[in-house]
Parts: sequence; C-alpha cells; structure tokens
Amino acid sequence: MIRSILFASTLGLALIGATGGAHAALIVSAAVGGAPAGVNYVNFDNLPIGNAGGASGPIGVSFTSGDGAVVTGALVNRYAAPYLSNANGTLFGDPNNGADATRYLSTGIGSVTLTFSSDQQYLGLLWGSLDNYNTLGFYEGLTLVGSITGTDVWANANGDQGANGTYYVNIISDLAFDSVIASSTNYAFEFDNVAFNSRAFITRNVPEPASLSLFCTGLVGLVGLMGLGRVRRRRART
Repeated sequence: MIRSILFASTLGLALIGATGGAHAALIVSAAVGGAPAGVNYVNFDNLPIGNAGGASGPIGVSFTSGDGAVVTGALVNRYAAPYLSNANGTLFGDPNNGADATRYLSTGIGSVTLTFSSDQQYLGLLWGSLDNYNTLGFYEGLTLVGSITGTDVWANANGDQGANGTYYVNIISDLAFDSVIASSTNYAFEFDNVAFNSRAFITRNVPEPASLSLFCTGLVGLVGLMGLGRVRRRRART
C-alpha cells in the first residue's frame, strides 16, 4: 500500500469564542510521517480503561459528555484502533507498525477534553477513523480560538477504520491554547500519541518529503496570518 503525503496549506479560521471574538490562524499538516523531534510526547498508556480519565504526563484527560473512554483493540460499530505506519510511534515508545495495540482515546458519541498545564501552540496526534463529523476545538480558558474537522485534514474523510483512515496530524496556532476538546456526533473518533509544544515554529521539523521544504520554512511567518484555505489530499493505493 502506498499513501501519498498531504501537501499542507494554510487554514485560516475566523471563529467566535464562547466568551469573545478571539480567532486563530491554524496550519494543518497530515502525513504518513509523525511528530517532530524535540517536543513533548504522551501516549495515555498509564490511564485506566474506561471513562475515569486522569493525568498522562502534564495532560489532564476527562470525558465530560457521551460515552468516550480509554480503550484498547476494537469494538464493532463503536471504535477501532488507529494505525501506526513509518514507525511514527517510535517517539511514543511504540516502534511497531499496524493497528495500535496500546491504550488510546475514543470520543464515542461525545467528547474528550485534554487540559494542558501551560499554554501551547502546537498539537500533534495519531488520528484514526477520520470522519467529517470529527472536530478538534482549541480553547484558551473558556474561549474557542480555533477549530478543525476531519475534512480539514482529508477532504474525503469517510470513517475508514483501516490503515487508510489514519493520519498523523500536526497543527500549529498563532494563538495560545490551554485545552483541546475532541468531539464527534457519531461513532467514531479515536486518537493516540499526542505531541505538544509551547512554541509554534517546531512543525518545521516534522518529517516530510523535500517537496514541502518551502512550506515548512514559511511557518516562521505564521503570526498574524489570516485568510481561508483548504487542505487538499489525494491518496494512491496499490
């Protein structure tokens, strides 16, 4: 199987927050690659199975609505393990390729809240079963500063629960956020291997092909960037 790499583009989002009009310019990059080196990594393997949540490193995990939980394996019509490829789990302690055999988070029909101990500007995650009804919301306190859906990662997001439906997604924001809410209005949205950093420029180091070098260099100028862009992706199979 050959999967083509996403050619990332600017995704400008003017979104109204819960308590004000703050908005962020988000840049989304998804690939068969993985997280950059030199950032923070969390794999959730220390959390108990179920919806009790807890702390995984400096990230607090809580299930505040619906039937989300820490899970393993797969449950028909409910959740399926994200797929690891190109050894993109190595930095998280799992160099194996294939279906994620460790604990991961499922939103179910509901939400999972990740709360950080300090402000961040970069988030990476192994995002499985990409669907158009999957959403990531970025918050600073109670204010929504930015949001993306599965179709912002892959325009044809269709909930594929196999290898073709999983992407390692890297997101940078020109506004700081201290929590992220992953939510879904239908089954399923699963993710694992979250990377994060307080500085936005680190995604220049994300493993990508040479054809993306100009884009990566341009990330230095993210602050103040506005406008609307769409992420397009094509995939090839053999």
